[in-house]
Amino acid sequence: MTSDKDVCGTDPAPARLTVGIVSAGRVGSALGVALERAGHVVFAVSAISDASVRRAVTRLPESRILPAEEVAARCELLVLAVPDSELPGLVSGLAAANAVRPGSIVVHTSGANGVGVLAPLTAQGVLPLAIHPAMTFTGHDEDVSRLSNACFGVTAADDIGYAIAQALVIEMGGEPVRVAEENRTRYHAALAHGSNHLVTLIVDAVEMLRAALAGPGLLGQQVVDEQPNGLAERMLAPLASAALDNALRRGPSALTGPVARGDVAAVAAHLNTLEDLDPRLAAGYRAQSLRAAERAQTNPALIDLLEGN
Repeated sequence: MTSDKDVCGTDPAPARLTVGIVSAGRVGSALGVALERAGHVVFAVSAISDASVRRAVTRLPESRILPAEEVAARCELLVLAVPDSELPGLVSGLAAANAVRPGSIVVHTSGANGVGVLAPLTAQGVLPLAIHPAMTFTGHDEDVSRLSNACFGVTAADDIGYAIAQALVIEMGGEPVRVAEENRTRYHAALAHGSNHLVTLIVDAVEMLRAALAGPGLLGQQVVDEQPNGLAERMLAPLASAALDNALRRGPSALTGPVARGDVAAVAAHLNTLEDLDPRLAAGYRAQSLRAAERAQTNPALIDLLEGN
């Protein structure tokens, strides 16, 4: 942020900005709290759904709830925290209405987009920024505290924009990471693959484990059912947590188990039992095992099996 130095020549405090947020969803409301803690003033938010209104009232009680165009017209920093698919239409609508003042900073939080999507507003004299927090938002209080451990993918049109984006992220307690405009889609694909697909992998593994544990248990053993956070989840949690930690620390060398060992018989048996349980689970296991086998450069016979040769 920039501001004039005082007469003594000492470093000034960062400029405090009047902030408007469209909309008060999980991301927008969490960033609003973080910006207020940094000393900025979130004067207004837009909130349409009942859930968004509740978040606005709870997380940003001193902020007004206004239509998006009114929020945009009266702020120095405008945060567009809408889903990726809604962002182009919102930008076009704000530009058509001349709702944003020239010289304003306009930030969107979309992972898939750089600053190109803001072109209609950039042409009207705003400073465009893409600032994407690389984390999952639940809508609960932990969202704000997690921002301090999160990296933010930032994209700007020039060095001044990057400096402002970096300052904003640091003020919110995050770590800014530069992502080139032409690499935003690849960046977004990587994060989606590593987070969303991890959820699918774990849920599939839990389903397999529930089937394996079905039936009479030991005396006092928790009943295996379909409720989350049950016995299957507790059994899988230490293994999955250790695997994730090892992968992040050690890379492909963290691979263990029958695929890494090239055990054709064991993997074939897994595929057979999963086909009996649910062919979709078997298909997911086969695809992920093939990728793991390629990473491990394991037994060619196993790769042939997984490729269906």
